[in-house]
Amino acid sequence: MYRRRVVVASTVGLHARPAGLIAKAAAEQPATVRIARVVDGRAGDEVDASSVLGLMTLGARHGDEVELSAAGAGAEPSVDALAVLVGTDLDAEQPARAAGH
Repeated sequence: MYRRRVVVASTVGLHARPAGLIAKAAAEQPATVRIARVVDGRAGDEVDASSVLGLMTLGARHGDEVELSAAGAGAEPSVDALAVLVGTDLDAEQPARAAGH
């Protein structure tokens, strides 16, 4: 089992758009990645990182720590890829909208 902790960087936490982007990326990984919110140094209940609803039910906010985990072939690169996303402010990455749209 490969585990990695990371701090949620998105200003809106793991909600809406960031959750969708993370879930999509998780579904594309070779290993099934699980994610749990860390409270008082302990990981709570895990959810499937490819589930938008699961991600949103974690209640992880900006600055919260989460633990990503996976087992088997491709576990380490799968977890590391998602750790990069969780550690990025995905809400700030929105492309500028054209005027009138």
